[in-house]
Amino acid sequence: METRRRAAPATGRPHTLADDLRSRGRLSVRTGCEQGVCGSCTVLLNDETVRSCLVLAAQADGARVAAVEDLAGDPLLEHLRRTFWSTRAFQCGFCASGHLIESYSLLREDPAPTEDQVRRRLAGNLCRCTGYDSIVHAVLRAAGTLPATAREEARHE
Repeated sequence: METRRRAAPATGRPHTLADDLRSRGRLSVRTGCEQGVCGSCTVLLNDETVRSCLVLAAQADGARVAAVEDLAGDPLLEHLRRTFWSTRAFQCGFCASGHLIESYSLLREDPAPTEDQVRRRLAGNLCRCTGYDSIVHAVLRAAGTLPATAREEARHE
């Protein structure tokens, strides 16, 4: 999705990329802490993960922005979704979209990460339900069972 700036609502606070995306129906972009600490608002901005609550909407004008909804049908994201679901990686799911985007970005960069790499990459995404092990194991399982088509696409991007 390419962003075009919208007029900010008169709320008395800066209009963030998270606000803009949610107003466009990207409800996977959660607003948890609104300070960039929890990771629930993580999206891809020009193929880099960012906390959308820390980016002003105007800063993303004309950029490529992707939330979970924008990656629907992508083989790697769909593989991650299925693996997270089949392993019951989440309980409440509030943090799921941030973890999916961060995991997607990681596996695009390195289709075979180590457990330490996964833990470091996901360290900025808070989950109050699982204790993280189930999420880390789901990412490692997804990496280990990555379909050849998704692995090749990850290497060429």
